[in-house]
Amino acid sequence: MSPPRVETVLIVDDSLVQRLHMVGLLRQCGIHGILEAVDGNQALELLSALDTLPHLIVVDLEMPGMDGVEFILQMMKRNVMAPLVISSNRDLSLICSVENMAQALEIPILAAWKKPLTKQHLAEILHHSPDRPPPSHSTPETHKEASSTGAHELALAISRHQLLPYYQPQIDLKSGTITGVEVLARWPHAEKGFIPPDHFIPLAEKHRLIHDLTLEIAGQAFAQAAHWRRSGVHLTVAVNLSPRLLDLPDFVSEIDALLQQYQLPAEQVIWEVTESSLAADLGIALANLARLRLKGFGLSIDDYGTGFSSMQQLSRIPFTELKIDRSFVHRAHQREHLRVILQSALDMAHKMSLVTVAEGIETLEDWKLLREFGCNLAQGYFIAKPMPGETFTGWVKTQNTRRHGRRGS
Repeated sequence: MSPPRVETVLIVDDSLVQRLHMVGLLRQCGIHGILEAVDGNQALELLSALDTLPHLIVVDLEMPGMDGVEFILQMMKRNVMAPLVISSNRDLSLICSVENMAQALEIPILAAWKKPLTKQHLAEILHHSPDRPPPSHSTPETHKEASSTGAHELALAISRHQLLPYYQPQIDLKSGTITGVEVLARWPHAEKGFIPPDHFIPLAEKHRLIHDLTLEIAGQAFAQAAHWRRSGVHLTVAVNLSPRLLDLPDFVSEIDALLQQYQLPAEQVIWEVTESSLAADLGIALANLARLRLKGFGLSIDDYGTGFSSMQQLSRIPFTELKIDRSFVHRAHQREHLRVILQSALDMAHKMSLVTVAEGIETLEDWKLLREFGCNLAQGYFIAKPMPGETFTGWVKTQNTRRHGRRGS
């Protein structure tokens, strides 16, 4: 067994039996830096006395004094951002609800399991743990460099072609062939490193730079797709479409001109539209979406299941594809209620003749379940992380070589 990336673990559980069980599992996995607390209050006192946070905190939900939910809220309040694992005897729907709460609070959570944890469960959690230890205590300064990046700097970066498209492959679940990519904007800053998209995308929308940003990334992606096409590689290109752009009457004409510039068929491009994209100026937005379909572009309803108007959107927009949000995909093989939601969404999409894409596939179990349920395409870290164009080209060649090798053996 390779050395664990996790060296220190804090167990927060009022049951001595459960703590001893967890200690035994951790030691079997080669982890000996183990701390224990009987409830949230004791855990917070222990954390405040440490110079460096544990690599992992395993927390029960039902405890006297301070329960697990209040403990997680106190972690957020005190900027204690160590990765969490929730382990509880309560029903799975409650455990999942607390997991969703932690994710909404942007607290790093690696897993949420019903007791008892097994060695296999723990090994899977440790495998997905962060490569580097957490900071001693997170502060507002943690993301200072990214947050200090302003609109003027972003505008310059766009005009100087410094933002780049990264490509995450989409795979046919039946054949295993690469059918397309999702295009994701990346900003490799010369001094600050990679600026996270969740910083510069809202910045672009707030300061009316999203139009230029989208055209810049789409133009580079169209050029790359045209190059692949000339090389005999025909892949669909999925580009995220900001709701701000659906309000612009000339947007479709601009995109069409960009497409003609690179001589790329419209059928090779899919625009991903989030469920909340049509909140304002509904008439113009619907007109733009109808024009995109008339010109041959595909339309994907992105992050399906996370909004409140999914059915309404499907009924009034000519979508060609349904993309299921990762929150319904990852670990669905372990959770019955997620499997029911996932299966019903796929069944509905097939009856509407929509191509189905599942994002956020991280394990072989996710892959197998989606293939069993009849999902068409898969995307996620289990397949590959987003990568620049030159890296992606080499990755495709390697994957094709492996597939042909398996066929010939």
